[in-house]
Amino acid sequence: MDVLSFENIHKRFGSNIALSGTSFSLRSGECLALLGPNGAGKSTLVRSIGGRVRLDSGRVVIADYHGDTASIGIVPQDIALYEKLTASENLRVFGTLHGVAAKELQERISWALEWSGLQERANDLVETFSGGMQRRLNVVCGLMHRPRILVLDEPTVGVDPQSRGHLWRMLAELRDEDTSILLTTHQLDEAQEVSDRIVIMDEGAVIAEGTFAELLKTTVGNQRKILCYVNSPLPIDTDIPGFVLAGENCLVTGIENVAKDLPVRLAELEKRGLELVDMVVHQPGLQAVFLHLTGRELRE
Repeated sequence: MDVLSFENIHKRFGSNIALSGTSFSLRSGECLALLGPNGAGKSTLVRSIGGRVRLDSGRVVIADYHGDTASIGIVPQDIALYEKLTASENLRVFGTLHGVAAKELQERISWALEWSGLQERANDLVETFSGGMQRRLNVVCGLMHRPRILVLDEPTVGVDPQSRGHLWRMLAELRDEDTSILLTTHQLDEAQEVSDRIVIMDEGAVIAEGTFAELLKTTVGNQRKILCYVNSPLPIDTDIPGFVLAGENCLVTGIENVAKDLPVRLAELEKRGLELVDMVVHQPGLQAVFLHLTGRELRE
């Protein structure tokens, strides 16, 4: 079931085309990573969900849950907190703004503090928090009304590894509760690890979408690059079938089926009396897929 759909949406700012017929959907219970170079249209698309951008044409459709319109929580890239208020006071403000009933508000505040690991800092001013703590509070402020759809715009920018890990554990719990997550990020390793599907945008349009495995298969392929380090120096004219000389003691080869092809390649080394002392396997990741599709780095 699609819970959030973008149907042929267009948006122009003067002569700049931000969105040009963008269409894709977020499915129930999944985490969808939205990627693209700077200027691809991601931020405009996210702002259109909350009504901060009026589209020129097309529409954003929110699914209906059992007769009730699905609630959406939007967590912006920039920290949206009141620094002169405490963590508890921020949660109270955002809970009230999201329409949480007064009788439920304190329970939600307690839940948010415990869930984000901030209960010991409940009465401290936000301006005294680290960047990671502010990010965690930023997320739970967007969750006070327990939305079924969560939109996260660069949630781990400037966050240390420990806080980043805590954030992803929080989001994993939400997914277990069937929350659907739309995530924009410049962290390709994170997108590959946590998302069920990936949408890649460029110049205002979707240029590819699918699981990581599907995108890998249709772009750079599944071939792994393997560096084999041997026990003796190799002459510059070394010629071993399937290998290319990559250093004085290093040969490189590419294979798709490790179980089938690797023993054959290693046998070629044994024939020449070379002893394998180390081996490094490089599997293509989302970075390779992204560069194949867009032709440039994520940040320019």
